[in-house]
Amino acid sequence: MALKYTDLLDVDLGKLGTAVSDWKKTVDGLKKLADSARTGLAAKSDAARWAGVNATVTREFITKTAKEISDLHAEANSVHQVLDDGHTELLALQKQIRTAVRDDAGDLGVRVDDLGGGKVRCYFPHVRGDSDERAEDQLKARQELENRINDILSHAAEIDDSVVRALGRIHGGDAYDAGHSTYGSLNDAEAERAVELARKGDAMSDAELRELNRLLRFNSREKDGEFATQFYQGLGGPEKTLQFYAEMSVDGTDPDAAKTRLDEVRDLQKVMGYTLADATDPDHKYHLSDDWNTRFRRLGTQPIGWERGQMNKPYGYQVLGGLLRYGDYDARFLTPIAEHLTQLHKEDPYRFALNKPAGSPDAYGFNPSGKLGTGNDPLTSVLEALGHSPEASEKFFTQPPTAYNEDGTVKKDGHLGFGSYLDLFTDKDFEWTVDTNDTNVLADEDKTKKALAFGPEALGHALESATTGRPYDSDDTGAAIRHTEARSHLVNDIVDKFGTSPELLRHNENGDLDSEETGPLYAMRGSLGDITAEYMGDFQRAMYGEDPNSDLFPTFGAAAHLEAGDAQRFLGAVGQDPDAYAAITSAQQTYTTQVVDHVVNGGSHSTASLDGRVGDAVAPGSAIAGIMSDARAHAIYEYHAASDKDFNEAAADKQKWVDRILGMGLEKAGERVPIAGAPLEWASEDLQESIMKSIEKDTTTDAEREAGQSYAEGRKAAIASAQDAVDRAVRNNPGIDPDTVDDLRRAVRVSAGNSHSTGAQWNAESNAT
Repeated sequence: MALKYTDLLDVDLGKLGTAVSDWKKTVDGLKKLADSARTGLAAKSDAARWAGVNATVTREFITKTAKEISDLHAEANSVHQVLDDGHTELLALQKQIRTAVRDDAGDLGVRVDDLGGGKVRCYFPHVRGDSDERAEDQLKARQELENRINDILSHAAEIDDSVVRALGRIHGGDAYDAGHSTYGSLNDAEAERAVELARKGDAMSDAELRELNRLLRFNSREKDGEFATQFYQGLGGPEKTLQFYAEMSVDGTDPDAAKTRLDEVRDLQKVMGYTLADATDPDHKYHLSDDWNTRFRRLGTQPIGWERGQMNKPYGYQVLGGLLRYGDYDARFLTPIAEHLTQLHKEDPYRFALNKPAGSPDAYGFNPSGKLGTGNDPLTSVLEALGHSPEASEKFFTQPPTAYNEDGTVKKDGHLGFGSYLDLFTDKDFEWTVDTNDTNVLADEDKTKKALAFGPEALGHALESATTGRPYDSDDTGAAIRHTEARSHLVNDIVDKFGTSPELLRHNENGDLDSEETGPLYAMRGSLGDITAEYMGDFQRAMYGEDPNSDLFPTFGAAAHLEAGDAQRFLGAVGQDPDAYAAITSAQQTYTTQVVDHVVNGGSHSTASLDGRVGDAVAPGSAIAGIMSDARAHAIYEYHAASDKDFNEAAADKQKWVDRILGMGLEKAGERVPIAGAPLEWASEDLQESIMKSIEKDTTTDAEREAGQSYAEGRKAAIASAQDAVDRAVRNNPGIDPDTVDDLRRAVRVSAGNSHSTGAQWNAESNAT
């Protein structure tokens, strides 16, 4: 019978706690008895001079009795350990579900109903007179709560099942014989069961595979790595691990496989990846040895088979890549693999890509997720892995490369022919492959373009991770992560690369401009936009050559020291992508709002007029807005690569940048100064609404473009945004009279309008050269 949410909500776990205490007493008593039997009864029996029948029957009986007492102690200890761990975990989950149901649901105004099968639904009850219309953030919060409660229930059910199964194995079903399975923790029992299921391979039923996934999901991110390490050791080593995952991947992605099987195998890909990341972290108390890394690299170029007489065998890296796509891996594990694989690709770009099933309808390779290629070219997979592993990606891009032999061993005094992996990937002659199993892909130009973009998009993810210090797809808006010297220097290198060669990022769908070819790396622009948003302080400094020691346009940690011309050309190329444009615009307006707030409400010894200082404060952001306006118009009207609708819709997904920039605050003399007089939540909502309106205004019709008024609306939007920044700054400052407020508004209107025009002109001139 499936667990109901009320079962976990209301169960009295104090009774289980009492049972744990009772079993602890039993264990202690049996230990004393076992010690006494071993050192007393058994020892005296062994030392005695038995004769006749006593020499065999009696001595054997005493020995057997002493062993049985010892077995009883071991059995009781296993029961205690399993019950104790189960009790601890269930208490934590009960606390979580009580918070979710009794607090969070009430705060959100939703009710929780049991659906059966261990699932609940959360819904907004109808109130008479209410239209029942909900804002997007309310619906998102409702779904998040529902998912959270269902995850808690699933975890509780997994613990309950594991405890019951472990107790059965400990007891063994024999009331007169102790000494069956023994466990030092519930983890031991869960790992044993997970390995037992995995050894069935593709013979696992859907229910068994679902059970395995559940065991891995809820134990894969433990801080000590015990379960993860036991699981992978139980599989039998790196080769057995690759064989098992390959077998399951092929089973779930077979054209005849049911949708439920594919879904479970997709889940397996994720949870095995998370578990591998946990097991390979050397800082954990329990972890796999360094030999696993060495063997994975050696297996990377070797065929992996799992069936007798198998014809098509993938290389180890093609299989491993599927797992690496999920999890935050330690640099000591991932970086050597990433370096080795990248060097193999440089040596022969088609070594892996051509090794795929011939004449087969396999559409997934060893990437059941179906996201960003099949992984037959594992370079895409390892770049995705770096995108989820900030520490590893930072070291990969910022430290001197290490040369590797084909078998994965370090090549002493090896010469690579490039200075950094950024240099390698941005070389115009670097060859990206078509990472897809789609049939006749080369005959379909659109499919080919899409597949060629998988690798560059993954490269963008890896660089985003390396420069921001967080996984590229993280929505985390918690404590801001400081920019280190290494990350900031990497941003400088990135801006220099693409500011010098913006054509690498060009995306041209206009057949009439065939002289301006699409660049090989245009799919990176979304991530480059996120990097720009993260380093908005550095970009605003660069616009008008702000002093490196400026406290008006502060950076968050180490400064990137961007060169103005490179920064302007970089922004113009990146801003042609709708997602990048939206991220940059969101961050720019949020950062500018904070700068204006700091000028109006912060202390200063400046003798310059307040209106002049506020005008200067909005100038860099307005110049960036001008570059964005020109970039947007260029993408729509020159390159036909996007539409106004694309740009407007992209803005809805960039709330995280408002929150992140607000979370960074401004810094002066090491002190973080958030926006004055405004709670973060209120400021965030207010800014996002203003940004959405600004982006929707920044549009140009064909008639306006032909009349030479390409950026009139964008200029108006920049002016309005600057005025909004002033209004927020003075909202809670009664010391500023209305006349002064009018002067400040006037000053920012002039400055924002002029700077927007300047930024648009900079970009237009760059495009003309």
